[in-house]
Amino acid sequence: MNHVIFFSVSLLTLSCTNAQKRTNGEVPQSVKDAFAAKYPTAKVEKWDKEEAGYEASFVMNKIEMSANFSNEGVFEEVEEEINASSLPKVITEYCTKNYPGHKLSEAAKITDVAGKVTYEAEMAKGKEHFDVIFDANGGFVKKGETASEDEEDED
Repeated sequence: MNHVIFFSVSLLTLSCTNAQKRTNGEVPQSVKDAFAAKYPTAKVEKWDKEEAGYEASFVMNKIEMSANFSNEGVFEEVEEEINASSLPKVITEYCTKNYPGHKLSEAAKITDVAGKVTYEAEMAKGKEHFDVIFDANGGFVKKGETASEDEEDED
């Protein structure tokens, strides 16, 4: 019986430790305040620590979104999930031509603080996926690094 209790407590401890690791620590109050001022009706579902700031994931008007803020709480950009069919035609044609055998699995419209729009197309093949970024006119900007679902689960 003691082994069962020990095992249960150990498993619970490991689960809690893993969850804490995924929260990425505390978010500065200035960042939380900036989010609340920009999106007063939205509730953050998850905060992620980014390379140079924080990303808040939330849903607004039934649309999945994320907003990036600097470490000081300055708004940088918002990413809005869109249907792949809403991407400019030139982007879907580029993806079909340049990534045969891949599926356009997700798409997003990104608007930075200056109002500049870019598009993100997530390409997937099996467990591997990568993002391709395009400018507002559908011009290729860059291809992100290829990752697998297993690697993403570790974040």
